[in-house]
Amino acid sequence: MLKDSAVSIVRSLQESGYQAYFVGGCVRDMILGREPADYDVATDATPDQVMRIFPETYAVRAKFGVVLVPAPSHNANENEVVEVATFRSDIGYSDGRHPDQVRYSKDPREDVERRDFTVNGLLLDPIKDEVLDFVGGRKDLEAGVIRAIGEPERRFAEDKLRMLRAVRFAARFGYTIEPVTFAAIQKAPQIHQVSRERVRDELTKMLTEGHARSAFLLLDQTGLLREVLPEISDMKGVEQPPQFHPEGDVFVHTLLLLDKLPQPCPPTLAWGALLHDVGKPATFRIAPDRIRFDGHVDVGVKMAEEICGRLRFSNDDAAQILALIGNHMRFAQAQQMKESTLKKFMRMARFEEHLELHRMDCQASHSDLTSFNFLREKMAATPAEVMRPAPLITGDDLIDAGYSPGPQFKEILAAIEDGQLEGRLRDRDAAMEFVRQQFPTV
Repeated sequence: MLKDSAVSIVRSLQESGYQAYFVGGCVRDMILGREPADYDVATDATPDQVMRIFPETYAVRAKFGVVLVPAPSHNANENEVVEVATFRSDIGYSDGRHPDQVRYSKDPREDVERRDFTVNGLLLDPIKDEVLDFVGGRKDLEAGVIRAIGEPERRFAEDKLRMLRAVRFAARFGYTIEPVTFAAIQKAPQIHQVSRERVRDELTKMLTEGHARSAFLLLDQTGLLREVLPEISDMKGVEQPPQFHPEGDVFVHTLLLLDKLPQPCPPTLAWGALLHDVGKPATFRIAPDRIRFDGHVDVGVKMAEEICGRLRFSNDDAAQILALIGNHMRFAQAQQMKESTLKKFMRMARFEEHLELHRMDCQASHSDLTSFNFLREKMAATPAEVMRPAPLITGDDLIDAGYSPGPQFKEILAAIEDGQLEGRLRDRDAAMEFVRQQFPTV
């Protein structure tokens, strides 16, 4: 286990004459009875001293006093590492994210006082099973409070990303944000100093950790939402036709949908859910019969493309998010689709995400799962070889039959595939006869 490796590292440091403790989120999670995802160690040993004790250490952030110690080789996962950081104080944060200079320390209290929140500022000696609490972290854990260590404005000036982290932690644990800390977060424009990749990653964690609705409500209340995703903030107050959306406006609908995200949740599905109706505010109009959002899917795809570019999504992730948005309204016509169209629809890449988005979309509005159930049953009853049949003929067959290569080949082969999917063409002879009838040579 990674914990055993981390305990072994602490023991080795202590036996070498240094102070060493578990620190941060792993201590918080252990006190809360949760399984930590990773273990961090704080010590008064310098990076050079740590590397002498553990020769295979990775000095990836040694200038900040941080090195990575591989878990012992007997561990089942040889890629596991434990972060070991030297006690330090930080001097200057010109970029609003990283210290300009670090000063090593022998005092664990000094190290804790530079950290973000009291609940993350606890130290644990796993050998003695003793907790060191210099900042009131245990009391805040018991009270359910996220509180910046020391002066909140100073903590956030040092690292602007901490504003988003405060929201994420409060949502994840169901805690409140202490009022002075909350007021400091409301100075939201500072968040623009944080790299877009960091913002994206923090928002993705909010969306996928199981408390997305609470996180985005808090983002809105703190003013951060308007700064990091103004397109989502614009959904507030945009009414929808009550016969289809009795739940309320576009923002309310989106938050309800986020509340239904599965666990675990693929990041692309979470972002697709967040952005599926992003085009509605721009296309809102009141028609004689009802409220309408003509073209909101196409507009939404273009807006989401800009958002994905702004937040530096990978091409693959962006393509899937845009596909989820671009296809989410097609489910209403599923039962009326031709067999060929339906099968092509169901064989879209990662169709399970499309189907899951449709389920959530329905449950967050009219609750009619007719199309969802129809498609799920259809998929279960359709073998893979029927969904994607082997081609009956190829371009070479067309050439042998006297056809000249060109754009028409694609049209002919697509028509043959449609015939296969609909059960009208079952063998090569039938396919060639179909070609001769429908696409006679000149």
